[in-house]
Amino acid sequence: MVVQSMITQETRNVDACVEQIIRMHEAGSEIVRVTTPTIEEAHCLEAIQNELRRRGLRVPLVADVHHQGSSIAAIVAQFVDKVRVNPGLFVFRKPRKRVQEYSQDEVQEERAEIERSLIPVIDVCRRRNIAMRIGVNHGSLAERLLVTYGDTPEGMVQSALEYVRICEKHGYRNLVISLKASRVPIMIAANRLAARRMDEEGMDYPLHLGVTEAGDGQYARVKSTSGIATLLAEGIGDTIRVSLAEDPILELPVCYDILQALGLRKTQVEYIACPSCGRTKFELPTILAQVRAATRHLVGLDIAVMGCIVNGPGEMADADYGYVGKGGGIITLYRGRAAVRNVPQEQGVSELIALIKADGRWIDPADDL
Repeated sequence: MVVQSMITQETRNVDACVEQIIRMHEAGSEIVRVTTPTIEEAHCLEAIQNELRRRGLRVPLVADVHHQGSSIAAIVAQFVDKVRVNPGLFVFRKPRKRVQEYSQDEVQEERAEIERSLIPVIDVCRRRNIAMRIGVNHGSLAERLLVTYGDTPEGMVQSALEYVRICEKHGYRNLVISLKASRVPIMIAANRLAARRMDEEGMDYPLHLGVTEAGDGQYARVKSTSGIATLLAEGIGDTIRVSLAEDPILELPVCYDILQALGLRKTQVEYIACPSCGRTKFELPTILAQVRAATRHLVGLDIAVMGCIVNGPGEMADADYGYVGKGGGIITLYRGRAAVRNVPQEQGVSELIALIKADGRWIDPADDL
């Protein structure tokens, strides 16, 4: 499972782009996308890639191509690791007024035009063995797809598959597909449908997941998680991006939290803690903070802090270590399911550390940098 994001610097500002890409990559963005609206920006991406390599950095770069994509995509594909094209905008089509339906001849004419435009991009991508992302946005479906299928997940999937079939016709299959929407139910439905259709047609292409234009703040994080996590839990999705109207570096912790919560990647200590109630035998938020401060560098461990012995031992059964309130100023330390010893509450954190050290699972914080 791969985490990616997109820089916000203007592509023509090569130095600023390089610096932001480096910061994003160091913060955990394993793939970085850069907007490429014109041919001039396409050549700027060459300069960006060259500077990254001069510094000894191999950061996978994706060129994000939208309007009039053929000429731009074919050029920028010479410099990057992946090209993203938007089927709804890749070929310019003059809007038609009050069109009710497209004839079969009109459909074939448009598809032929798409194929003519896409072949040069396919040729470069195939020659360089780089990927192409067919990135459908719910908000920018081509008019023909809107007329034929409406503003629906079906239209999104048909838009993507149309481009996939052209690529396959020309022997190119290094593809990634994304179907994004700003509304979670539409995003989920489109990706479920795409996974089902690809399975029916014997296609096996990775899906990139994201809720586009999610906004900012807590709601944007919840909204993104609702869409991405739902699909990942169903086994759908291979790469993810959380799209926030904030500094993109803030997207990365949300991505990794989603993957951690689903057990797909472990990049931090997993803390299991009860919400506290009248049975709690100590100030749980304070103790949890103390335990976290002492152990948060021990990536890979599961540590439970539970307020009482009623549900604590059962709820924390999968944890590596447990800190459970017993009452009377005493806490019980657990190793897995087994109670190890009772200790005074004021010694609880230090005794937990001693237990982890005795098991040979302690790493000094300085050694973990």
